[in-house]
Amino acid sequence: MSNKLFVGGLSWGTQSHGLQTAFEEYGTVTDAVVITDRDTGRSRGFGFVTFDNAEDAQAAIAGMDQQELDGRTLNVNVARDRR
Repeated sequence: MSNKLFVGGLSWGTQSHGLQTAFEEYGTVTDAVVITDRDTGRSRGFGFVTFDNAEDAQAAIAGMDQQELDGRTLNVNVARDRR
């Protein structure tokens, strides 16, 4: 399993630091980024969280999927590589 998770359903106000903080209770987060529109700088409503190991990533999926962050319900699963 990959250590990188896709996090969908983010609030427009959620920023990378807040995303990282929310997921740190499940293990060591090596990277957390909210994807923004390059023209407006506004959040696109999704992001990625990378953990130090796969076990922590799996725990985060179990703990955070369908949970609320900043007023929105998250969709958390393993990130897939771009085609």
